[in-house]
Amino acid sequence: MPKTIQAKTHHTPTLEPQRLDRADTLKQGLHERRHELQNELYTRMRDGRARRTQEGTDDLEHSEADIQNDLALALLQMRSEALVQVNAALARLDAGGYGLCADCEREIATRRLRALPFAVRCQPCEETREEAHRDARRLAQGRGSLVRFSDMARV
Repeated sequence: MPKTIQAKTHHTPTLEPQRLDRADTLKQGLHERRHELQNELYTRMRDGRARRTQEGTDDLEHSEADIQNDLALALLQMRSEALVQVNAALARLDAGGYGLCADCEREIATRRLRALPFAVRCQPCEETREEAHRDARRLAQGRGSLVRFSDMARV
C-alpha cells in the first residue's frame, strides 16, 4: 500500500478572534483619526497662508491678526502633536505593543483606547502619573514645600 504524504504546513500563531477584532477596530480608528488630523492640518495651513495675504494695514488690524495667528499656530501645534501620537500608536500596533500599558504592561481597556486611541497607559497608571506630576508642580511652586525649622522659629 502506498504511503500518503501529508504536506507540511507552517502554523502561524493567530490572535484570538476577540483580540483580532479589537486590534482591527482600533487600527481602523487610528487610521481614520490620522486622516482627519492630516486633512485639518493641511486646511488650516492653507487657510493661514491665504489669510496672511489679506491682512489689513493699520495697527489695530495687525494686532488682531497677530492674536489670531498665535491662536491658529497653537492649534496647529496641538494637532501636529496629536498626529505624531497617532503615528506612534500605529507603529506600536504594527510592533505588537499597542494597547499594553507602558508602566504595568497590562492591557489598556478598549473603552479608553476608543476615547484616546494613542493612550500609552491604563487609566490607573495614568492617574498615578498625573497625581505625581501635580505634586511635583506644587512643590516647585512652593505651595507644598516643606517648612524648615528655622522658619518655624520666626512664627
